[in-house]
Amino acid sequence: MTTSTGRERPGAELVTWLAALRTLSALACAETDLAEVLCLVADTARTLLGFDFCGVLIPDDSGEQLLVRGWSGLSDEYVGRVNSDRPIRLDSTSPSTRAFHTGEPVAIRDVRIEPRFALWAGVAQEQGYRAIIAVPLIAGTEVLGTLNGYYASVHTFTRYEIERLTLLANHAAIAVTSARRLDELRTLTTSLREQRDALARSEQIHERLLAVSLRSGGVNGIAAALSDLIGRPVLIDDARQTELARSGDGIDYPAVAVRTATADAESAATSATVGEVVDDQDASTGWLVARVRLGSEVAARIWFPGGPDSLDPLQIRAVEHASIVISVELLRMQTAAEVERRVRGELLTDVLAGSGQLSGQIRERARRLGHDLSVAHVAVVATLAGPSESATRRAWQRALSVVTELASGHQPRPLVAMHGGTLVALWPGDSDESAGVIVQRELSRIAPNISATVAVSPVHGSDYGDAYRIAKSALEISLRSGRTDSVVTLEDLGIVGLLLQLDDPAKLTAFANRTLAPIIDYDAKHRTDLIATLRAHFAGKQDRTATAEKLLIHPNTVAQRLRRIESLCAADLADPAVSVQFSSALIVYDIAAQGQGRY
Repeated sequence: MTTSTGRERPGAELVTWLAALRTLSALACAETDLAEVLCLVADTARTLLGFDFCGVLIPDDSGEQLLVRGWSGLSDEYVGRVNSDRPIRLDSTSPSTRAFHTGEPVAIRDVRIEPRFALWAGVAQEQGYRAIIAVPLIAGTEVLGTLNGYYASVHTFTRYEIERLTLLANHAAIAVTSARRLDELRTLTTSLREQRDALARSEQIHERLLAVSLRSGGVNGIAAALSDLIGRPVLIDDARQTELARSGDGIDYPAVAVRTATADAESAATSATVGEVVDDQDASTGWLVARVRLGSEVAARIWFPGGPDSLDPLQIRAVEHASIVISVELLRMQTAAEVERRVRGELLTDVLAGSGQLSGQIRERARRLGHDLSVAHVAVVATLAGPSESATRRAWQRALSVVTELASGHQPRPLVAMHGGTLVALWPGDSDESAGVIVQRELSRIAPNISATVAVSPVHGSDYGDAYRIAKSALEISLRSGRTDSVVTLEDLGIVGLLLQLDDPAKLTAFANRTLAPIIDYDAKHRTDLIATLRAHFAGKQDRTATAEKLLIHPNTVAQRLRRIESLCAADLADPAVSVQFSSALIVYDIAAQGQGRY
């Protein structure tokens, strides 16, 4: 029978070491977090090697300093002071830094006489240690940190002690590597789960907003849905700061001036969807704005209260989705409006091209669009003028939509479209003045310094082509005479207004040619310009001095030319009746000569 001898039994110290190493090895497969592993490593080293204190130092996220992340025996105050007040920088000469960079253990017998430890001498004395050893935690070719042991008294570290601590550090490095990777995996898993949840929530947000649009909820419905999603009131306006929708009552939304200033201050290169609204001193107003783009242009803006960091990621996603859905809704509205304008324009062209009674087909087309052409209408013809060509062009871009929106509130609905370079409206009713006043007022509000001149025909029951011709001619005569930014009716034009109502427009042209023919022929034969003199004479209210100043000639020359005209026409311009005849003929002639009238 064989018996065990004492030599075959492992010593108590070896058993302790094997158990400790087995524990560290088990950590490599456990789901213990990194902080717990580091503290266990420090506690194991202190127990096995008899240190008074022990600590594990790991680089911070910046990679510029070592921080105590696991400890045993050290006070929390010491750890806090070292990490905050006396961090061990990786460009210092501390034992931990040298061990980290060289990959070799660094031991100091007495820190009080070590010059390179002077920076930490104070905290070392408070903690109560004199000797220190720092051993690198090495995993493959990477140094993860250092395992530090401390003695309260002066101590000379033997090669045997250093080897044992190095052995322990190597096993600890495996556990630290595993714990760190598990931490990274947990962080990644959490991040992926959050991204998955955010994506699912984002899809729900998009589906909700899109459902509003598909149900034809319009911009108002989108504003209400977005307000509910982000938990705050919402205002949506277009590129010209015209309000499209709002959700939330009793709120002092940014004034039009503030919204205009914000829009003007935007850079074309601005790419962020959500931005802060600031005042003229660049101070926050407590509002945020999100831009809605159609192509490269900002088509609308979403305004809501909040600061730069007041939105969480899902709220930002909701605003971004809302801007996309609003852009789709605006595009749909624009497309529908363009189709409607084209259809109504074609209808108006066909209506004005006819004479007398309209065909049943045209009446039916009008009925389907909401127009009743069986009732009496007046023809309203309008033109715009601004301080510059660009200002006038911008005003025209809004004019049709403004008057179309105005017409949508009237029943039967007026027929509005662009025709022949002017805005034309066939307006139901028995008053030729009220329609013109309404249209002129709305057009004048489009922009500052915009002049809107509107002419209105008498009431017509069916021959809308004739009504348009009369109103268009009245408009041209009014512009020629300098009467702008007003509403013109035939009564305002006096005898010219009566002449415009002739059934045969050719008679009006014949009247002008017959009255002015002697003057026109004389100018053609003698290369003179008596017509210009006559025009200036009436424009200057028959004042010879004013006429002379306008033509830059002497008053006597004006008198001679007027006598020549009277001689050619066998007429006395001082006679009021003759004066009316010639001034009317001249107006008609000027318009016909420039091709602006339809005579």
